[in-house]
Amino acid sequence: MNSLAQTATDVYNEAFDSGLRPDPLLTVSEWADGHRRLSGKASAEPGPWRTDRTPYLREIMDALSPLSQVERVVFMKGSQIGGSECGNNWIGYIIHKSPGPMMVVQPTVEMAKRNSKQRIDPLIEESGALRELVKSPRSRDSGNTVLSKEFSGGVLVMTGANSAVGLRSMAVRYLFLDEIDAYPGDVDGEGDPINLAFARTRTFARRKVFMVSTPLITGLSRIEAAFAESDQRRFWVPCPHCGEYQVLRFERLRWPKGEPQKVAYVCIGCEQPIFNHHKAAMLPRGEWRPEAVGDGRTRGYHLSSLYSPVGWYGWDRAADDWEKAQKDVERLKSFVNLVLGESWQERGEAPDWQPLYDRREDYALGTVPGGGLFLTAGADVHPNRIEVEVVAWGRAKESWSVDYRVLMGDTARPEVWRQLDAVLDEEFPYAHGMRLPIRVLCVDSGYNPRIVYDWVRAHPQASWGPAGARASHAKTAVAVKGTARTDRLILGASPVDSSKRRGTRLWTLGTPVAKSELYSRLRLAPPTEESGEAFPAGYCHFPRYEEDYFRQLTSESFIKGHWVLGANARNEALDARVYARAAASIYGIDRFSERHWRELEAAVARTDETSDLAGDMPAASDPPQIRRVVVRSNWIQR
Repeated sequence: MNSLAQTATDVYNEAFDSGLRPDPLLTVSEWADGHRRLSGKASAEPGPWRTDRTPYLREIMDALSPLSQVERVVFMKGSQIGGSECGNNWIGYIIHKSPGPMMVVQPTVEMAKRNSKQRIDPLIEESGALRELVKSPRSRDSGNTVLSKEFSGGVLVMTGANSAVGLRSMAVRYLFLDEIDAYPGDVDGEGDPINLAFARTRTFARRKVFMVSTPLITGLSRIEAAFAESDQRRFWVPCPHCGEYQVLRFERLRWPKGEPQKVAYVCIGCEQPIFNHHKAAMLPRGEWRPEAVGDGRTRGYHLSSLYSPVGWYGWDRAADDWEKAQKDVERLKSFVNLVLGESWQERGEAPDWQPLYDRREDYALGTVPGGGLFLTAGADVHPNRIEVEVVAWGRAKESWSVDYRVLMGDTARPEVWRQLDAVLDEEFPYAHGMRLPIRVLCVDSGYNPRIVYDWVRAHPQASWGPAGARASHAKTAVAVKGTARTDRLILGASPVDSSKRRGTRLWTLGTPVAKSELYSRLRLAPPTEESGEAFPAGYCHFPRYEEDYFRQLTSESFIKGHWVLGANARNEALDARVYARAAASIYGIDRFSERHWRELEAAVARTDETSDLAGDMPAASDPPQIRRVVVRSNWIQR
């Protein structure tokens, strides 16, 4: 038997022996108060852990203790309430007091590595009890790596929900599933990652599973579905004036418009104002109350960020965030998810195409209006054509449809792909006198993927930096494939499984997320001339396309968790726009800081000052004089 196999055997023998020992009487919260220290590397309040600081976590942690009969603990939550540290306390307790095989699953392997370095390593280093049980990674044969920590009687394995190999690596008694709504819907073609992880616990009669997440989209949220199977506990706190117990709800917060610092919570009983500082006395007296019977094995907890302790996320910030979100659908969605700890209910019906048609603008087709700072494109591939939309993007994700092309030809032959080459090579006149290239072109690989992979591979692949491809300023083309089994816009890129296509990566696009986002933005109303306001964040501008474009753009509806094509049997414009949005995400728009936007604006300004093309720029009322190598769709106005 080799040394690796012997080590694994020893670990499992010790784990088996530990299962015969009596359960410790100490609870997880008691262990945390006695042994846990928060590191300055990962906490804004370093020092000894105090459960009294977040008293609502006490019952959740104690439900994870071996003496508790609860098998599965579900925590659906907002942000800044200490949920992750609750799980970390459980990890420390397992290592110290109830050893056994344990698995922690993050949304991706990279996130698992980051969590190990930023959370788990400090957890061990700052606790004398844990340092004695987990050897330093610097010692030879320590069993301490980034994704695995061995200790007497057990082992802690960390992996990502995007790794089927990691999820089936071993049998475990303890399973910690973190941020499950960010997990992919399918992992390596082997099914749902949660089911794969749960299968690892089947051999343990006294297993414990902890599921934690901020909910995302109604009907697709895993944490919301798990919470629905539980006894659905909510945290009730007493009014400091009349003592009436109540669940904190956002609609009870009141403040004068534009003055969030004056916010107060109105008691449901005496209707007296309660202020943020009162939480210091309210939270320790709070209690969890179930609202359902559940399945008898699952205990569920829901908590919004309104319960965040004094000094963390205050009610004044909640009021301010709410006001700022009123004209930005994405901010509003984040508020519902991250502050209220609730899923976002997508509107099911498609926007009406007629108002979009009626508010078309007069900028010249094929030119980039002022405000657009970079271009992306999306290509929808069909047997006899490729349909392409070019989109300009500006601050606050405001967008302008620059051009829509239909490249006619058999997509199994090279001629039509040469037309797509020309589109990618083309530079579009900008309102300030320069020309802008397409930075990222996303090509749908759902039809004829091998040909798409070969075409993409023939184009330079940008070097992806922290802000996306922006840093390279290179043109690039990427292959994308849509999936309905995710709550994220972009899941990242994976190598194409073909030895002949090494270097080609396939980006996975969450089409439900992209379509929902687009429809939310299409519903935004333009400002009136009298108001003098700017266009709302995410507003979509269109030139004078004909009506069939807008019918296609709004051709699908969200019905019972699925996107369904309506009476209009064509949706190419919708797909092309979604791919162009994916290209903007790959380029880095979702991660741009103020510095990135200023750099893009500065680049436009510098080019504007030095460009020799300013005199060649066609007037906005004239058709753009640029090279046309494609066939236009018959429904686009010329």
